[in-house]
Amino acid sequence: MRRRDLLKLGVFSLAHAGTARISLAAQTPSAKLITAKPDYTLRISPVAVELDRSRIISTIGYNGTAPGPILRMREGKPVTVEVINETDSPELVHWHGMLIPPDVDGTEEEGSPTVPPHGRLRFQFTPRPAGTRWYHSHAMAMDDLHKGSFTGQFGFVYVETANEPGSYDQEHFLALRDWEPFFTSTMEDDDDDTHHDRIFEKPPTINTDPNGLEVGSMTYSINDRMLGAGEPIRVRERQRLLLHLLNASAIENRRIALAGHKMHVIALDGNPVPRPQAVDSVFLGAGERADVVIEMTNPGIWILGSTEKMVREAGLGVVVEYAGQHRQPQWVDPQHRSWDYTIFGNPEPATSAPVKSIEMAFEKIPGGSGKFNTWLINGKPYPHEQEFVLERGLRYRLTMHNRTDDAHPMHLHRHLWELREINGKKTSGIIKDTVVVPYYGQAVVEFTADQPGLSLFHCHLQQHMDYGFKALFRYA
Repeated sequence: MRRRDLLKLGVFSLAHAGTARISLAAQTPSAKLITAKPDYTLRISPVAVELDRSRIISTIGYNGTAPGPILRMREGKPVTVEVINETDSPELVHWHGMLIPPDVDGTEEEGSPTVPPHGRLRFQFTPRPAGTRWYHSHAMAMDDLHKGSFTGQFGFVYVETANEPGSYDQEHFLALRDWEPFFTSTMEDDDDDTHHDRIFEKPPTINTDPNGLEVGSMTYSINDRMLGAGEPIRVRERQRLLLHLLNASAIENRRIALAGHKMHVIALDGNPVPRPQAVDSVFLGAGERADVVIEMTNPGIWILGSTEKMVREAGLGVVVEYAGQHRQPQWVDPQHRSWDYTIFGNPEPATSAPVKSIEMAFEKIPGGSGKFNTWLINGKPYPHEQEFVLERGLRYRLTMHNRTDDAHPMHLHRHLWELREINGKKTSGIIKDTVVVPYYGQAVVEFTADQPGLSLFHCHLQQHMDYGFKALFRYA
């Protein structure tokens, strides 16, 4: 088996993504014809996902499956991708965590072209940086739970370096997923442990108006199988497993653990962390990834799954089976600790100060959009015309003040940021593209304005984004 080791990825480039080219079935004036044979083809079409023998769901996926195929790309090597849309709705494919131009990023707000119904689009870009990335639909859903990231349109991208000699025995790509979403007024966020953190941003007066409808689910899986329905992950004692974990949910943050084992976190959002750490469980906001190495030193048959009992028993888990073991799968609750990004960073922040500061306050108007809530950034919903304008080459410090009773996974397209502070705890060296801003909490990140063009900033919960929780960053 060919092995790969994220511990040896080294320093990745944050250079410009270079030029991109797009070819549409119906050419636009600015599009350039691409005649190269596609390296990858993604076909968007209805699929049936057999979560277990008694639960088969219909959704939209890629290449007949959900999740879609794992795409392995080489860092710095241009690729051609053709997207064929066999549905009746326009679609967008977003390359999450990539440093690529806006016209191929797959976001309508940035000017990326949609893939027309029963049409196709072919485009080129240069994948970077190396690490675990992913792709997914970026179509608006609003009140239609059969569109956008509520569907099965998601999959892993692994961007490889030229030389990746590994030191592990198995590699698995595992996406945490919820299915069959529904609107509810009684959703409980039991898996969000940021409620136990120090309160930084709770406003003195709370809006007590009834909340609008949120989105919930009662059906879960890892990849396309519910707990107990698919083949187990079969291991031998003393093997080392590399797991690429992705929270592909459109509606929830999640915590996951492997019973009886520690998870050695070596990368977050595909980027190596300064200080790898062994933890009992990993907390992932929607859109976040973690690469973990697990030493198989505790023979038995165990469950890798959600730490929330109801969610795990409703499908979010997979069995891990040691060779020669014959017993029922076991679950042991891990020791509960609040998730702390900063344990993976450098204890002392860098001394250089950012050149510019951006302040953002997040608020919610309960029922502000009829049946649904409205989400505000600095007092208003999207759009924010000429409000966040960047000067190329400058360093920015973005402070996010969350004045709502939800923990929000915030994502900035086409840039990577460095986490500098979370609820008053300082750190440095942790490079991410998505950060969960705690319940009534604060997060501070820094980034360099080195990706000219429009860049979308938004909450990665689909309904929040659709109802105002987004903004565009522009370059002067």
